[in-house]
Amino acid sequence: MTGQPLRIPSAAEAEKARITDFARYASARTGRDLTGEYRTLWEWSVRDLDGFWSAVWDYFGLPARPEDQPALATEAMPGSVWFPGSTLNYAAEVFRGRDDVGTAVVAVTEDDAPVEVSWGELRRQVASVAASLTELGVSPGDRVVGYLPNSAEAVVAFLAAASLGAIWAGCGLDYGGSAARTRFAQLEPAVLITTTRSVHGGRIIDRTADIAGLRAGLPSLVATVVVDGAASVPGAIPWSSITGGDGALAPVPVPFEHPLWVLFSSGTTGRPKGMVHSHGGVVLEQLKHSAFHQNLRPGDRILWYTTPSWMLWNSLVGALLVGATAVCYDGSPAFRRPDALWRLAARLRVTVLGTSPGYLASCRKAGARLGDHDLVTLVRLGVTGSAFPPDLHRWVDGELGRRVQVVSSSGGTDVVTAFASAAPTTPVWAGELSAPCLGVALDSLGHTGKPVRDAVGELVVRRPMPSMPVRFWNDPDGARYRDAYFGTFPGVWRHGDWITMTGHGSVIVHGRSDATLNRHGVRMGSGDIYGPVEELEEIQDALVVGVEQSDGGYWMPLFVTTVDGVELDEALRQRIREAIRHRASPRHVPDEIIAAPGIPRTRTGKKLEVPVKRLLRGDDPDTVVDPGSIDRPDLIGWYRHIGIAHRASPTAAT
Repeated sequence: MTGQPLRIPSAAEAEKARITDFARYASARTGRDLTGEYRTLWEWSVRDLDGFWSAVWDYFGLPARPEDQPALATEAMPGSVWFPGSTLNYAAEVFRGRDDVGTAVVAVTEDDAPVEVSWGELRRQVASVAASLTELGVSPGDRVVGYLPNSAEAVVAFLAAASLGAIWAGCGLDYGGSAARTRFAQLEPAVLITTTRSVHGGRIIDRTADIAGLRAGLPSLVATVVVDGAASVPGAIPWSSITGGDGALAPVPVPFEHPLWVLFSSGTTGRPKGMVHSHGGVVLEQLKHSAFHQNLRPGDRILWYTTPSWMLWNSLVGALLVGATAVCYDGSPAFRRPDALWRLAARLRVTVLGTSPGYLASCRKAGARLGDHDLVTLVRLGVTGSAFPPDLHRWVDGELGRRVQVVSSSGGTDVVTAFASAAPTTPVWAGELSAPCLGVALDSLGHTGKPVRDAVGELVVRRPMPSMPVRFWNDPDGARYRDAYFGTFPGVWRHGDWITMTGHGSVIVHGRSDATLNRHGVRMGSGDIYGPVEELEEIQDALVVGVEQSDGGYWMPLFVTTVDGVELDEALRQRIREAIRHRASPRHVPDEIIAAPGIPRTRTGKKLEVPVKRLLRGDDPDTVVDPGSIDRPDLIGWYRHIGIAHRASPTAAT
């Protein structure tokens, strides 16, 4: 936390950054000099929320708003009121000021040639699908859902629904039909848009049975539209029949807080929560993040490895708001070769690439040489999804060279953006997030509820953000919403992550606070354990939990998977213990190191720490996790039996 920055932006980089232009604009509006260090601009952005978000609105030329109304009319959490009397539409803002030339979306799969969709063609398809949805009876507030891959069709379907003021919800084909039904059934959708097959790792997966089960569980449907293979879905409407129109796009202006989409929680601790976000809040947040933090502008290309099940797909689509090109890849990032994603980024001349620490670690272990790819257009690598170990960060930085800014971000589906990340004007420290994002009043609180620095605390947000959910779906009195974020610190958003805010202004994420390792009264995040363990070349993956025992003891097992050909013997166990002892904490050396058949994850790649902890504790599996929401449901029984064996013959230290 006290080392030198890995990378410091040059004066030329800072000068041409979009955030620098905005700082000048804000300085002229306020009469204050906000053009110095990033922290000066950030402090203004969280102290003067009304001034900051008004400036963002006007800087991007959003629709005229009532002159007698503030940006933030009511500051409360929950219950904030933003931009009263203002109207806009997400789809309208995507196309405002765009001509028909230039590429809006690039769609590519594992083996097929990339398909480029121009701005004019995207507008035409969105208008055609919107007109067809209207003919099917879809109106503002109705729900349209997509069981689709990361594709151009998914982008078109979402924008068409948004243009009508309908509410969108998406689920990728990485989810089984039952998991999609668990989410979509809550919404009682009018229209389902889907496709009959998915491709991953060279395998073609027939989805017709999933679609049949999904439709059977959605009695509210008036129509099913199928992108590919409509003949195999009885009564379905072919996608081609609703995309051939050439009418004008006419987005419906809606109030700022009108629902745009519903995003769902992972569902690993119960029924997935439906988080409702607003047109206005998402437009503002995505404009801010895409322009000022990712430095995107017309002509740039962003490829983020994701699916429509993950909020990063929504963020990827948000790049269209600043005129950038969204590259939608449907497939494996390691198809045929570990560095396939890098090869694709070079081939498509990507400006911003997004991936996960897990994928980067697999590239390193496979001996991939990132610098061998022609990444001449790449200026930023975004990394998120889990903790980014410093050693791995240094390796990637060394492979790419200092021309590319390698940054870590952390946020959530809850706010469909990042709480902390970087900007083109911020230094980067290995394994750290450079700074809180603009407009995010981030803080770290200790167990007493007081702010802490250079020590582990709870991630909180002290003041409202416009992209906080307007509500949860099917939560009429707001009880679930309040309990989710405001039950611990009333009036303050508690996100559920352990972080350290450092003396030099950066943020370190240690993992979920509900999965904290509390050994002998000393708390540590699981991410601090994974770093040294997963850097060992013999280890493929790891998961650690701390389980409170009925007798007052504490059992802390570490589960690992090894690379092919390596056995977890006592010598390797000792190397693991020493790595944790010397690089993390001697108090947090595991009680047992157990070879596992796999490490279960959510469909968005997050390790199932809390569900595994509950399985080991003996909770009923039916109450712990929805099998359809995880990548390896077959592992539920294995971890449950480990817990049974331990309780029958406990060996853990206390």
